[in-house]
Amino acid sequence: TLVASAALITSASASVTMEWVTVGNAGNAAQSESNRAHSFIEGDGFGAVGYSYQIGKYEVTNAQYGAFLNAKAATDSYGLYNSNMASYGITQGGVDGSYTYSVTGGLENRPVVYVSWFDAARFSNWIANGQGNGDTEDGSYSLLGATSGIFMVNTGAKAWIPTENEWYKAAYYNGGTSTYSLFPNGQDSVTEADATYRWSSDATDVGYGTSSSYGTFGQGGNVWEWNDAVNDGFFGWERGLRGGSFADRSNYMRSSERYFNVTTFEGSDYGFRLASAVPEPS
Repeated sequence: TLVASAALITSASASVTMEWVTVGNAGNAAQSESNRAHSFIEGDGFGAVGYSYQIGKYEVTNAQYGAFLNAKAATDSYGLYNSNMASYGITQGGVDGSYTYSVTGGLENRPVVYVSWFDAARFSNWIANGQGNGDTEDGSYSLLGATSGIFMVNTGAKAWIPTENEWYKAAYYNGGTSTYSLFPNGQDSVTEADATYRWSSDATDVGYGTSSSYGTFGQGGNVWEWNDAVNDGFFGWERGLRGGSFADRSNYMRSSERYFNVTTFEGSDYGFRLASAVPEPS
């Protein structure tokens, strides 16, 4: 069940309900020449996960992130809101210390965009800490006020940004056949009925298209999704992204396509989904 679609979410205790799928087949092999169903040499070395876990069936939505903002960003000390969100479904009202956030009617179930890796990590902490007035600074990630640097998920976390292998397995692996597909629709080709891509003007509501073998939607196209891969880039430390977006060609959805950006970057096609332990957080 997705979040209730009220256009204005005002309660700091508004409940965010997330829908998860279980990714089993613990101990699966990484993608290699012997287990990819396609003939291309793409993505080898990724996808091995030694445990069962859950991952968001959908990207985090405007309604879910709007509830988070109303709970934790009356004074937006950590820049959880980006004014560009107003064009994509979340607007800010009031003054510093009493900010409120409204979700535009009809855009409640669009994936939230203009979120940095740190925004996603703070949302993870909030979900893991029970929502409401739950802490954003510790829990899954010990951020403790930081807005730069590299932070890895804490042992025993209840909700987190997926590891690259967790994200990859959920998108491309088929536990029934023990093989990997080229695209997150379980196939080695993709059409516009499967995913939102090819220079569309905007993302679509979550749940559009064809699911992965595990039942996730939107891991190909719609919005780029943050993962926890780390890279020392030209402009500093970066975190991973995968999946392509509404603004890109289909090749960005393929298993070979890894992308990185600085942890503070926020863009019109940057979003995220969460992973969680089994069973899901209460």
